[in-house]
Amino acid sequence: MIIVQVKDGEQLDKSLKKFKKKFEKTGVVKELRRRQSFEKPSITQRQGKLHAIYVQQLRQQQEIY
Repeated sequence: MIIVQVKDGEQLDKSLKKFKKKFEKTGVVKELRRRQSFEKPSITQRQGKLHAIYVQQLRQQQEIY
């Protein structure tokens, strides 16, 4: 359960922003979206390798400059 302490005279927008930030940190929405569709382990591995290659290329470009 997410609890947000609201101070006296604090604006509703500010309190709502605090709530949204705490809710985002819990990762509930990310987990829900991840569970909505099944992804084969081979596809997950492939995406991980492609991401690693991308990051490596970025780091090589930074070394050149």
